[in-house]
Amino acid sequence: MSQTEYEPRLIVENGLDLRVAEIIEPVLTAMDYRLVRVRMLNQNGHTLQIMAERNDGTMDVDGCEAVSMAISPVLDVEDPIDSEYHLEVSSPGIDRPMVRKSDFTRWTGHIVKCETSIIIDNRKRFRGKIVGADADGFTIERDQVAYGEAPSVIIPFSALAEAKLILTDDLIRDALRADKLAKAQAANQNEEADEE
Repeated sequence: MSQTEYEPRLIVENGLDLRVAEIIEPVLTAMDYRLVRVRMLNQNGHTLQIMAERNDGTMDVDGCEAVSMAISPVLDVEDPIDSEYHLEVSSPGIDRPMVRKSDFTRWTGHIVKCETSIIIDNRKRFRGKIVGADADGFTIERDQVAYGEAPSVIIPFSALAEAKLILTDDLIRDALRADKLAKAQAANQNEEADEE
């Protein structure tokens, strides 16, 4: 397994969710996976939801199982949760949370819904197509523009509180294409490794 450059998340948890993230993220990083989000949900008693993905952005059932098997013993030893819970490991899904700068570059051209921690251009909630991203922030073309508002707005990463892709036909098509490409690249790497 190759270690890729670590990219921190822009949006992190707090409280118990943050404690769990701090415990499991090093395990995921060592496995060439990235943590997307941790949430303790009050469903089926308590459910600890871990969203993760491979460094290439893919995730499948085998990956979810591998992550679950790796983090379960670590959570048992550290014991951050003082009650019984169900562990649920999943992919971020197509309409995924956007938590890293690279997410905005990767999904340029798609619609995002986001909220900021400060007022930008007289609002905190935005929805629109990502038209660009750089080291400092991303630009969206708004779906709906109120009188006096510019059609596009730059949102600094430092002001981002939450962001999520919106499910569209274009997003589904591009996500399936990216997944197919990643699987083909992985298969080629496995063939090359077998030949050595």
